[in-house]
Amino acid sequence: MFLLCYEDFSFFQPLDLISKDVNELQVMMLSERKRKERDKEDKDRERSKENDKEVERDHDGARSRVKERERERETLERERLKLEREKAHAKQLGDGDMDMAIDQREKENAGDEKPGRSSAAEPMDITMTPPSQPSRISNSDVRILEGHTSEVCACAWSPSASLLASGSGDTTARIWSIPEGPFKSGPSISALILKHAKGKSNEKSKDVTTLDWNCQGTLLATGSCDGQARIWTTNGDLISTLSKHKGPIFSLKWNKKGDYLLTGSVDRTAVVWDVKAEEWKQQFEFHSETRPVKTFAGHQGEVNCVKWDPTGTLLASCSDDSTAKIWNVKQHNFVHDLRDHTKEIYTIRWSPTGPGTNNPNKPLILASASFDSTVKIWDAELGKMLCSLNGHRDAVYSLAFSPNGEYIASGSVDKSIHIWSLKEGKIVKTYTGVGGIFEVCWNKEGNKLAACFADNSVCVLDFRM
Repeated sequence: MFLLCYEDFSFFQPLDLISKDVNELQVMMLSERKRKERDKEDKDRERSKENDKEVERDHDGARSRVKERERERETLERERLKLEREKAHAKQLGDGDMDMAIDQREKENAGDEKPGRSSAAEPMDITMTPPSQPSRISNSDVRILEGHTSEVCACAWSPSASLLASGSGDTTARIWSIPEGPFKSGPSISALILKHAKGKSNEKSKDVTTLDWNCQGTLLATGSCDGQARIWTTNGDLISTLSKHKGPIFSLKWNKKGDYLLTGSVDRTAVVWDVKAEEWKQQFEFHSETRPVKTFAGHQGEVNCVKWDPTGTLLASCSDDSTAKIWNVKQHNFVHDLRDHTKEIYTIRWSPTGPGTNNPNKPLILASASFDSTVKIWDAELGKMLCSLNGHRDAVYSLAFSPNGEYIASGSVDKSIHIWSLKEGKIVKTYTGVGGIFEVCWNKEGNKLAACFADNSVCVLDFRM
C-alpha cells in the first residue's frame, strides 16, 4: 500500500475498500490516475485551442489592417495610373504622320454606324454624313502656352474673363491671360504662377490634380496631392489653405453661390468647406453614410464619372463596366442603361441645352467618351444612341460641349483634338499636338478651345466656322 499513500483515495467507495484486495485497488488507482491525466490533457488542449483562436483573431485583425492599407494604396495607385495612363499610351504611339492620321480617320468614318432612330420626331437631326477630310486648324490659329515642367492634368476657363487656369504635376497652377479676338503674331503669353511647394524636398506630394473657378470668376480653387485645397485670387494671391483630408484631392467643385467648396479625396471622404470662414462644415465617409439622401446601385465596375444635367434633375454615370446610366432622383432604379460602348467609359458630359438652359429649344443630350476610341451621343429622354463619333485612334479622355450646344470637342491619347458638328455628326476641325490630351474646355463665348497635354504644354485654339 505504500505506493498508494500519496494518492487521492476520495474516489474509492467504502465497499471497494472492504471487498477488493490490494492489487485490485492499485489497478483502480492507476486507472483513475490515467483518467485525470487525460482530463488534464484535454483541458490543456482546450486552453491551447482558445489561445490559438485568440492569436488567430489578432492575426485576422492585423491582416484586416494590412488589407485596408493595401486597398488605400491600390486606390491611390489607381487614381495615379488614371493620370499616367495617357502618358504611357502616348509613348507607345509615337508621333506618326498627319496625312496617315487623316487617311485613318477617313477609313474609320467610312464604316460609321447609323444613328438610332425612333418613331417620335427628333428636334435635332443628327445624322452621319459621307466622310470628308476635316479642316486642320492652322498654326496661326493656335497658341502654345509653355512653362509647365510636367504633364498638365487640368484646365478651366474663367466664367467672367479671358483667363485660363491650368494645373500640373510640376506642383504649380497657372493663370494665363488670353488675348480676345483672333490670334495675331506677338509675344508669348506669360502666366501667373501659383506655387504649391516651397522647396524640392516636398514637391512630389504637391502635384496639382484639379481646379475650379467660382461662378463669379473671382476665385480659383485648386486641389493637390498633399491633401490640401487652396483658394487663389485672379492676381495669383493665396488667400486660404484648407486642411482636413489625409490623402490626395482629386476632385473639387464650388456651389453656385460661391461660398462653399466640396472636395473629394483618396482618403475616402468628401468635405464641405465654408470658404469665407476657412473651416470645414461636414465630412462624408465614402459610401458609408447611415442616412444618404439617395443611393444608386447598378454598375458592375468602378464608376469613373458622375454628372448632373443642367437642371439638377437627372444624374448620369459611367463605369469600367462599359456602360453609362441615367438616373432620376425620384426613382430608385436607373432610367436608362446605355450599353453601346465596347470598353470602359472614362467620362461623360451633358449638353448645355434643353429647358432651363440658354438653349431651351434644343433637346438635352448626353455624350460619353470611351477607351474604345469613340464618342457616343445619346437622347436623354429616350435613352437611345443618336450617333457614334468615330475618328480617334485611341482612348478618348475628355469631352466639352460648346456653349451654344452645336459642337462637341474631344481629346484623346492619339494626341488629336476633334471638333464635331452635332448636326452633321462629323469632324469639322482637328488639331494634332505632341502629347496625349487630358482635358479640353471652351471659353464662355465659344470661340476658343483650350486643351492640356501630357507633353507639359497647354494649347488654345481659335475656333471660327
